[in-house]
Amino acid sequence: MDTTSLFRLDGRVALVTGGSRGIGKMIAAGFIAQGAKVYISSRKAAACEAAAAELGPNCIALPQDVSTVAGCQALAERFAALEPQLDILVNNAGAAWGAAFEEFPESGWDKVMDLNVKSPFFLTQALHGVLKKSASRERPAKVIMITSIDGMRLNPGETYSYHASKSALIYLTKRMAARLVRDAIHVTSIAPGAFASEMNRVARDQGEAVAKVIPARRIGVDEDMAGAAIYLASRAGDYVVGDTLTVDGGVAHASLGAGFD
Repeated sequence: MDTTSLFRLDGRVALVTGGSRGIGKMIAAGFIAQGAKVYISSRKAAACEAAAAELGPNCIALPQDVSTVAGCQALAERFAALEPQLDILVNNAGAAWGAAFEEFPESGWDKVMDLNVKSPFFLTQALHGVLKKSASRERPAKVIMITSIDGMRLNPGETYSYHASKSALIYLTKRMAARLVRDAIHVTSIAPGAFASEMNRVARDQGEAVAKVIPARRIGVDEDMAGAAIYLASRAGDYVVGDTLTVDGGVAHASLGAGFD
């Protein structure tokens, strides 16, 4: 048994949505460090180009709004024009919305559910052909959904559509895994906890306070997220199918309640 290359991604091609910042950028950087060629996509072209320039020559910007089915199909077509096959897809692009129950708007429901649930399904569907070209029993293609611990347990915020969307995506991961494993495409998810990002501004701006209610006593850092994604994307994770890897310092599964121990 040779474990020296278990986590390497040499020669593999990845696409990370929402890859210009936050968790998507952490994952893209980790893949590149392990030898992958990574395409990053985001809605804002300038931010996408800037992130790709920062991450180096093995990172290519492919800006696209994937909040609609047409946008997902457009991204898939643009990718297929550049690469004959896709080894790793990370469905990371997402949105959140918070408002009081009495005031929660339809727009906040639809935006979040469309981007967090609908788009991962239809983008994977649109890229099914290039994923199948890469996939084999010996080296399966990978689809990694970025879910959330908010899909497993409640947080104090009134983020109704976000909670619902992430719970749905965890179960969608299982349903898609059951189908796509027949094509040697393995679908999994990562459920992050507190990582500093534009979406999680509390962790970004009040990290020390947030750390006090995390069993591990810190918020997540880039290496935590990159390591989890590299594991699932690489040979090391080839026998993991349909499962959700929780990366949260113990909040969801090692807390005695209300985030305190």
